[in-house]
Parts: sequence; structure tokens; C-alpha cells
Amino acid sequence: MREQNWFMWGLELFSGLFLIVVGLGLLVITYMYIADVMQTKQAVRHNYPVVGRFRYFFEKMGEFFRQYFFALDREELPFNRAERSWVYRAAKNVDRTIAFGSTRPLEANGSIMFMNTAFPTLDQDVVPPTPVVIGPDCEHPFATSAICHISAMSFGALSRPAVTALSHGAAQAGCWLNTGEGGLSAHHLKGNCDLVFQIGTAKYGVRNAEGHLDDDKLREVAAHSQVKMFEIKLSQGAKPGKGGILPGVKVTEEIATIRGIPVGQDSISPNGHIEFHHVGDILDMIARVRQVTGKPTGIKAVLGDIHWLEDFLEEINQRGHESAPDFFTLDSADGGTGAAPQTLMDYVGLPLKESLPLLVDHLRRHGLKQRIKVIASGKLITPSRVAWALALGADFIASARGNMFALGCIQALQCNKDTCPTGITTHNKKLQQGLDPRDKSTRVANYNKALHHDLGMLAHSCGVSDPRQLKPHHVRVVTQNGLSVSLDKYYAHFDQ
Repeated sequence: MREQNWFMWGLELFSGLFLIVVGLGLLVITYMYIADVMQTKQAVRHNYPVVGRFRYFFEKMGEFFRQYFFALDREELPFNRAERSWVYRAAKNVDRTIAFGSTRPLEANGSIMFMNTAFPTLDQDVVPPTPVVIGPDCEHPFATSAICHISAMSFGALSRPAVTALSHGAAQAGCWLNTGEGGLSAHHLKGNCDLVFQIGTAKYGVRNAEGHLDDDKLREVAAHSQVKMFEIKLSQGAKPGKGGILPGVKVTEEIATIRGIPVGQDSISPNGHIEFHHVGDILDMIARVRQVTGKPTGIKAVLGDIHWLEDFLEEINQRGHESAPDFFTLDSADGGTGAAPQTLMDYVGLPLKESLPLLVDHLRRHGLKQRIKVIASGKLITPSRVAWALALGADFIASARGNMFALGCIQALQCNKDTCPTGITTHNKKLQQGLDPRDKSTRVANYNKALHHDLGMLAHSCGVSDPRQLKPHHVRVVTQNGLSVSLDKYYAHFDQ
């Protein structure tokens, strides 16, 4: 009898709670209905009250779910599922093989194919990549045998645990980490990896009150043994022709201190360096930074109008090869991790597919290819894309988004906000909790090691013992008629 009473009492309680929930639900729906009908900012909500709200909900959620349920393996942009999957498996150090044939459209216009040889390089003939010296005439030249490196991502654009993980991961992999234009932070230094310090148009970390270079601050940065090179950024792939953009919501007190800007205000870099008016000014700054720091100094740019490049190389030959930048980081005009106006990201500048052969051709014609090392950057996240860039004449590649995938990025397209669901590009402490630098640093190292391993495997199938020995004749490109031609013929202007 007592058990029956308890049961009845529980049933009545549940029924009461159910009625309360239903009542609250009806009140909420009524409120939303009235609010939707009264507002006129969103026509869908006004014309279809309550139900119309689902349109905006699904639009928002689509950013997260379309890659899982609606996109095929090879169709999503900017990176498709097959590319991301390779990076994820490499980062986790799990099996990277596939079965039952390629899902890649091999006959599509622009597809690249590497020409395997009947006599592939045997294991006993394999050699590690040849070390390359950057800035051999500098007081402190930099030599590395690593081909693949981590491209520029600032502390600010990325979170503290993300930068920390990249620093430790780069050290484990033996590659360099570019600081991005946000200055040098303690988090970059934690892993004791090789660093490239980027000088953006705002010169964060090395500027005086007027926005010009401060030699004392340059020396202070250069005094860190981890800082191996300096990179003067003219432009970047996400926004050619516009400086860096860091929304105010991401400008924390720590970031504001490093950059020397107010907390919570948008960090907007100038469109260009205020010192630059012609190509000679660029060479003057290169010489100044190299003299003050004693370390290799180069430039980063997206190619668009190439007349300035011709003038730049002619000016170098007039001044002497010692005046040349020690490296040229060539970015691709098809986006990046930073916030950018869609008009610039979609329509301005040349993609790497066209600009890389242009740059290499110009350097060779001016006799500067050996003097200026080429670092290619822009969607080079898989071994095949890296090998393609090397065959075209790149000496190194640098990837930002590939290493973001290794950190756990799901391509949610939230990089320009403070809402990244994986904690990589947000300063929200709650969202950062899932990003453990110890675990993610191992994944970054795994990814970069796998990238080098599979790059070597591809090169060996073409019969060369070092990936840097790949040449245009090792690669063919499918043309509009469905037939392929060698890379040097595909780029008729390419001077082998």
C-alpha cells in the first residue's frame, strides 16, 4: 500500500512538472510569436513567426554540420574532407592508407600527377633532405634540412594554448614557427623551437611611438637565440592590399600589452609600411634589419601586379646581390586564417598556382634564384601539394592551416570571431579547455613528420633521393582536353 502511495505521489509530481514545462513552453512560443510579428528587421521571422527562426538556426548550424552530412569527400572549400582526413590521421599517427581506388577526379582540368619511374629510389639509396643555408653572409646564418614549416599565425589570432602547442610541436618536429605580425610572446618561446619573427605593417613589438622601427627593440627580439630570421610582411593571402585585422573582442590585456594597443579595441594594421614608397625603400629596411639583428631577413608578399617585382629585382642587381632579401615568402591569394574582407579574399591577388612559377622565373632571369630562397605558402597541407611546389622551384613550404588541422581545427569558419569551437582561435577560457598543449603539440609534430615522410615516399617513386631534386618533368598537369602535359609545358613561360 505504501509503495502504491509513493507511486501515485511520484506520478502526480511528474504530471505537475510536465504541465509546468508545457506551460512555460507555451509562454515562450507566445512571446516569440509576438516578438516576430512586431519586428520588421527580418522578413522571414515576420512572415513566418516562430517557425522562421529555424531558418537562421540551421544557417548557423550549417557552418558546423555541412562538412559531415552534406559535402562529398572532394567538393568542400577551402579544404575538402579528404585533405582534412589525411592531416587528422597524420597528426594522430594512425594508418594513412585508403582502399578501393582514389576518389580524386584524376581527369579534371588542372589535376596534377607525378611520374613514377621504373627504377624507384631504394631504401638504401635514400638520403635525408639536404640542409639549406639562408643568409650565408649574415653574422648569424640559419641552416635547416627541414622542408615543411609552420607559417605565420599571431598570438591574438590564435589562443595561448594553440601557440604553446605549436611551439612545442615545432621543436619536436625540427621545423620553424613564424610568430605572425602580433609580436613575440612568452608562448612562442616556451617550446624552444626555431622562430621567424614577422614584422608587419604595424611593426608590433618592434615599433616606436610614431609607428617606425625601433632598433633597440629589434635587438631585444634578436637577442633570443630561438629567433633565427626576420620576415618583413608586405601583404598576406587573406587580405592582399590590407593590413592585419584583429577584432577588439580578441584583444585581451596580455595581447594589448605585447602589441602596445588599447584593450578591447580593434587592432587594424596600416595597408602598407609607412616607410615604403618605392622598391628601394624595401631594400633599405631589409638592410637595416639585417644589420641591427645580424640575422637573415626576407620579405613576404602576395603577387598581383608584377611590375614592382621586376623593378625590385633590377634594383637588387644595381646595388649588388648582397642587398637582396635572404628569402621571399610567397603567399597565395586564396585566403588564410585571419579576419579579412570577403572582397579581398575572393578577388585580389594571384593564387600560388600562377604566382610561384612567375616568381621563380623572374628570379632565374635576374640570376637571383640561388641568392634568394623561395618559401611557398598557401594551402600546401598535403605531400602532393608540397612536392608540386618543390618541382616548381620552391626551397621550403610553410603551412598555417595544415597545422591548425593538426591542432584539431574542424573548419568551422569562426577564425575571425571569438567563438572557435576547438579553442584554437578564441580567447574564451571555457572554449580553450579542450585544447591540451601537451597532446596537441605531439599531433603537430606527428603531422610535420608524416608530411616529410610521405613527401619523401612520393619523391622516391619518381626516382630521386631528395624531394628537392624534383623537377617540372616529374609532374604532369591535366589540360582542358583531358590530356596531361609536363609541368614545364603547362607553364609555357616557365624557364627550366
